[in-house]
Amino acid sequence: MKIHESAEDYLEAILMIRQEKGSVRSIDVAHKLNFSKPSVSRAVSLLRENGYITMQRDGLLELTDAGRKIAETIYERHILISNWLISMGVPEDVAAEDACRMEHDVSPVTFEKLKEYITAHN
Repeated sequence: MKIHESAEDYLEAILMIRQEKGSVRSIDVAHKLNFSKPSVSRAVSLLRENGYITMQRDGLLELTDAGRKIAETIYERHILISNWLISMGVPEDVAAEDACRMEHDVSPVTFEKLKEYITAHN
């Protein structure tokens, strides 16, 4: 299922925060993405409605299996593309920003070929 880039960003952020802190609240996502709390609340509501996350009674956010799959895919793309750009001499901050844009638009077929190429040449 194709979801919007912004939803992918939220799911990726939830995954990253979970890895860093062990738990995730909406305010953590707001800080990570530099978005307002109302914007994050709306996005969290939509992600819950679409079955990508759950929210516990204490406000902790959890990825569902579907949400985790999307988040892990986007995160893998981000890491691979960012590291590749850095290896070519792109400054780290620029590489991270460019990877954020590229990770959403590359097709699965192209990404797999890119991954094969990068792996073979590093």
